[in-house]
Amino acid sequence: MKGDEINMAELTPREIVKELDRYIIGQDNAKRMVAIALRNRYRRAHVEESMREEISPKNILMIGPTGVGKTEIARRLAKLVGAPFIKVEATKFTEVGYVGRDVESIIRDLVENSIRMVREENMKKVQPRAQVMADDELVSLILNPKPKKQNNPLDYLLGKKNESTEVKPLDGADAEKRDEIRHKLLRGELDNQEIEIEVEDEAPSLELGGSSISIADMMGGMMPKKTKIRRVSVPEARKILTQQEAEKLIDMDAIEEEAISRAENDGIVFIDEIDKIAGPHGMNGPDVSREGVQRDILPIVEGSTVNTKYGPVKTDYMLFIGAGAFHVAKVSDLIPELQGRFPVRVELKSLTEEDFKRIMKEPDNALTRQYHALLEVDKVLLTFEDSAIAEIAKAACVANETGEDIGARRLHAVFEQVLEDISFNAGDPNMPPFELSIDGNYVRTHLSGENVAADSHKYIL
Repeated sequence: MKGDEINMAELTPREIVKELDRYIIGQDNAKRMVAIALRNRYRRAHVEESMREEISPKNILMIGPTGVGKTEIARRLAKLVGAPFIKVEATKFTEVGYVGRDVESIIRDLVENSIRMVREENMKKVQPRAQVMADDELVSLILNPKPKKQNNPLDYLLGKKNESTEVKPLDGADAEKRDEIRHKLLRGELDNQEIEIEVEDEAPSLELGGSSISIADMMGGMMPKKTKIRRVSVPEARKILTQQEAEKLIDMDAIEEEAISRAENDGIVFIDEIDKIAGPHGMNGPDVSREGVQRDILPIVEGSTVNTKYGPVKTDYMLFIGAGAFHVAKVSDLIPELQGRFPVRVELKSLTEEDFKRIMKEPDNALTRQYHALLEVDKVLLTFEDSAIAEIAKAACVANETGEDIGARRLHAVFEQVLEDISFNAGDPNMPPFELSIDGNYVRTHLSGENVAADSHKYIL
């Protein structure tokens, strides 16, 4: 089972939308479309193999202004099922032959994310065993603090073997001493002690085509891993040794195989600002490069094989979600072939004042809860009255109407302005804990600039 051990058989489209409602307000049509697309993956996995190869994901094109939830819907969807996810901006890529990142790096980055995800899952599984092994190693280092002799790469090339120290059998006194140190370690009595441990030194890397490549990898692992001696506290040493032991216990070949399979079958690629590479056909100048980027993206969306350092990766069954405001360009300005590869289109609406109120109260990660948790650290117990939420929603809505519409991101600007004085003055160690309730009057008093609602009476003749 992947991710948070979610049972896909029980994750119906209705359940998916219900989960998305915990974090995203409104945009019901978009939620329905992505829920159906996700459920179709489960359905595809359970049809006959001959038919399975013929069924490809129906890619989605989200059309709507910034800050209305396009990215968040895709990100939460991927997190919900533990699917590899990557968000890219179409404007960051250039046509082959121009300076910049090529579109195949999207798939390489997705595979890297998948490798990281599967590796973390496997590391968690071996963590208890790695902890025991790390404690054994730590007890040995505390008993015998002499660091190991560092490997000499020249000796490795000349075929000289490192001198290995003989492991002497423990007598009764040594075993008793080890048990005593182990008990002290587990009780935290050695936390203030420092020891020297041998850690792996990162190999130098080169930046090529926007990605980092290790020189050791380029040499095919011919050179031995370079190590260095670090002097750290016992808790830090325990953490480092546990990580090292866990890495020895996991099978990287199996991880890479699983990660590639998961990227190919469950990967979600979110291409933002896709409208910025659209333009009227037949134009000269920068539009030539824009159309070139579209034509480079096309094979990946259609289904092709991309070479990565972990092997070839097929994109045929990945889900692509395109997104853009399409204020200037229209969907019809995309090349016809690319339009056809995004058959499902959904429009997201601008947020209303009522939406802003719900955003501040209903989601699990609502801004009111976030600021309450932040200021509680400095002993300020913050609460927001309904009048305050109404005023903040009104200010955000007016600011979006009179200025640039940046959607829910406007709330961050309003909250920061309203809570500026409180955030600045909180944190005095001599200040006792106290409760502070924010009401509508407080919000109106502390708003200024573009976040203040204009007085309509002065415009009435």
